[in-house]
Amino acid sequence: MPIKIRLGDKTLLAPELWLQVREVSLDDEVPPVAEPEPPTEALPADSQGFLIRSLGVVGRQPVLRKQQGFLCYVPSQYARYYIDMRQSFDEYKNKFSSKTRSTLNRKVRKYAEYCGGGISWRVYKAPEEMPEFYKLARAVSRITYQEKLLDAGLPDTAEFLDEVERLAREGRVRGFILFHQGRPVSYLYCPIDNGVLIYAFLGYDPAYMNYSVGTVLQWLALEHLFEERSFRFFDFTEGQSEHKKLFATHNIQCANVFFLRTSLRNSFLLHSQKAFDDFSKSIGDTLHQLGIKTMVKKLIRSGG
Repeated sequence: MPIKIRLGDKTLLAPELWLQVREVSLDDEVPPVAEPEPPTEALPADSQGFLIRSLGVVGRQPVLRKQQGFLCYVPSQYARYYIDMRQSFDEYKNKFSSKTRSTLNRKVRKYAEYCGGGISWRVYKAPEEMPEFYKLARAVSRITYQEKLLDAGLPDTAEFLDEVERLAREGRVRGFILFHQGRPVSYLYCPIDNGVLIYAFLGYDPAYMNYSVGTVLQWLALEHLFEERSFRFFDFTEGQSEHKKLFATHNIQCANVFFLRTSLRNSFLLHSQKAFDDFSKSIGDTLHQLGIKTMVKKLIRSGG
């Protein structure tokens, strides 16, 4: 696992540690904890520790402390948003205010008018369909700010495509592409784990930002997924955004928790990441106070 040392959205260093990774799923029914504790299993000799993702927690956790012989590091604490899919789409739409429903419908109509009266989009789930989905999604991903700035686009590897095709053979993936005149302008990729749709990757062509193509595709995809009646949850996973908050029906407080061996190198890496994160937050807070944070973000994401 990389320990990314960033200044804002720019990754300066990303040294890797061999860790035992645990992911807490929405359906694991693990109760939230007031104080995370390291796993009781023996740590392999070549491993530097544990990483527990999306652990439900009660209250704000200290970022860095020593606990039971480990360095306990909690760099990320967030509301984990999700949608309860065990209802109809009409019932789901009722969770929105009339104003929000009107706004979503207006965005869909605006894009339909821009496209000449109808919206072209497609669902991909069969194994033979996934190479086409992957090619189109990669065409969008490579020009998104997520890939250019955050190194968080759809992975550009043969191994990832193999994984996508394997999931399709098992009936455990959905891919969505939104088009404009045959050109892919937004994509959504959702693997499926035990009836839970995972919001893994969404991206859009920044040239179409004014048409809210990411929001349009999310709305169309959700309508389709509700109609399938095959899923329990749509999990937006870690990280907060207005997009996730808008579409979610519920949220739980979670944290990503590292338990690392106590060593000079590990301590240096964790303190370095924390220091740069604190500095970046300070810059962000200053921009917010000046009233220009949103403008700066838009400029960065649009490449301008």
